[in-house]
Amino acid sequence: MTMLVLVIVLVAGFLVVYHHALYPFLLKRLAVSGRAKRFAKPVNARIDDAELPRIVVVIPCYNEAKMIAEKMRNFAFIDYPADRFQVRFINDGSTDETASTFRKVITEPELHGLDVVLIDNQRNRGKVAVINDAMGQIEADLVVLSDTSALISVDAFRIIAAHMQDESIGVVAGTYRFLAPGSAGEEAYWDYQTKIKVMESALGAAIGVHGALYAIRRSAFTPLRPDTINDDFILPMEIVGKGFRCVYDPTIVAVELEQADLSMDQKRRLRISAGNVQQVVRLSHLLNPKFGAIAFNFASGKFLRVVMPFLLLIVLFGSISLSAEFQIFYILMLAQFAVYGVALARQLMPQLAWPRAINLIHYLVAGHASNGIGALYYLLNRKTQGAWKRVEAASRTVSYIPIGILLAKRLFDLLFASLGVLLTAPLWPLIALMIKLESPGPIFFRQLRVGRSMPDRTELFMMVKFRTMVVDAEKGTGAVWAAVNDPRITRIGNFLRKTRLDELPQLLNVIHGDMSLVGPRPERPGISRTLENAIPFYAERTYFVMPGITGLAQINQGYDTCIEDVKNKLLYDHAYALSLSKLKAWITMDCTVIFKTVWVMVAGRGQ
Repeated sequence: MTMLVLVIVLVAGFLVVYHHALYPFLLKRLAVSGRAKRFAKPVNARIDDAELPRIVVVIPCYNEAKMIAEKMRNFAFIDYPADRFQVRFINDGSTDETASTFRKVITEPELHGLDVVLIDNQRNRGKVAVINDAMGQIEADLVVLSDTSALISVDAFRIIAAHMQDESIGVVAGTYRFLAPGSAGEEAYWDYQTKIKVMESALGAAIGVHGALYAIRRSAFTPLRPDTINDDFILPMEIVGKGFRCVYDPTIVAVELEQADLSMDQKRRLRISAGNVQQVVRLSHLLNPKFGAIAFNFASGKFLRVVMPFLLLIVLFGSISLSAEFQIFYILMLAQFAVYGVALARQLMPQLAWPRAINLIHYLVAGHASNGIGALYYLLNRKTQGAWKRVEAASRTVSYIPIGILLAKRLFDLLFASLGVLLTAPLWPLIALMIKLESPGPIFFRQLRVGRSMPDRTELFMMVKFRTMVVDAEKGTGAVWAAVNDPRITRIGNFLRKTRLDELPQLLNVIHGDMSLVGPRPERPGISRTLENAIPFYAERTYFVMPGITGLAQINQGYDTCIEDVKNKLLYDHAYALSLSKLKAWITMDCTVIFKTVWVMVAGRGQ
């Protein structure tokens, strides 16, 4: 077993080092090779105006009132004949002043003579639907896709047209720059990505583009699936899969006007990470060796990026396991704890002036953490909505819980929920078998529950448990509490409840972000409304607090059987919420609750 663990950890460690260091080194060497020189043809952007191809610019927009004016004015300064390009802003059901701002700015003198139009859709259908519809109505062969928040460099269209004279090229991408980077880590990351893409392009195998600005051949376009997440990767790579090349030209620049704060950056990362898993699945055919450099770059870059969070966990837990027998793994374990500790300290105390090196470590670790969460989110919830929204800055409403504690609690939940799934995984098939042998019906029980309460919304989610009751237990009664010696509970269900093993699947809810390990009990919407009317300050118990698998109230009182039980529990719930205002109090409370919960499970004292 030790040798097996050793081999697994060494392979995972090699892949981590390969992705971060060896691959960029090999790519740099290959970029100056003979193969690279075949694609390093100089581009003459000064084509006679009469010979320039027609270009249609497609800009999907949703709630872009703050950015659309500058984007419109940007086209007045583009070095391209006004009669050779058209701009189509497609308003996808915006609820702000996007449309009225467009109508006001279009009357400005510098925009006279330009073919700039707003297509105003009243219903928000999603960016992918907008792109698919727009492509179906375009006759020009060259299409430029861009974001409202990104300004385009003056000579971008001429450079694109020059590249597209080569019939083997199907996609031309530009580089991405921030007017004001959100952090030093973000700036360094995009500089690194730019260098990687330049080297990939030198091999004739650029992988993916920046959605802020890229051009495609209309004839090579295939409609995107409605649930596509990272359209700016899947769209161009499907064109590459047809035999065209993707060129990345750093002289074409898109400048991002919108500065992302921590909240926006994390939300964007989570969505992109979920999309990374989707694109690896849907574009897996590009890993075929027949694609040559494309397969090499795709496997070494995007594919390994998806699995990297899990490889890092393997290296971490493997190092812990092997540290007692091998001194080198003991040192490696300490080094990892140091790196993750520094990243966590930077996350919890962003107001301090941290050195650039620590900012880079934090950005890298936070990125991999988001990749892991996004990957799990996609794997657990493949149904994505077509409608899309801009990633907005976090609400200005001040939480009584410090942001550092909220982030630490989330990291704590992810770490121990993932560990809980790994440690209990052997029990899951055994429990499933016992459930199926005793009574017909599904293994898992899913039920709508009320989640966290926020200033502008109350969250709902589907809670998952092992089924402990007969099928359709509430068909004749509606939503009711379980009672002592409840006849609806099966024999195996009674055992699962006493040991709390029925709640193991809720670890997936924790990983998904619906619940926390410790928090107030999540209630059903119907019962919750009754309790809100009967008990003052009931709804406030989950204000900024996610419900938990276990909690201070649960370990002190058990399951609810009546409103009086809930009234008694309410004091515990509010006491727990107050503990979240201080770091030491929160850590002490969560550790105490988890320890007592484990004791309840071992002693079989659940209900």
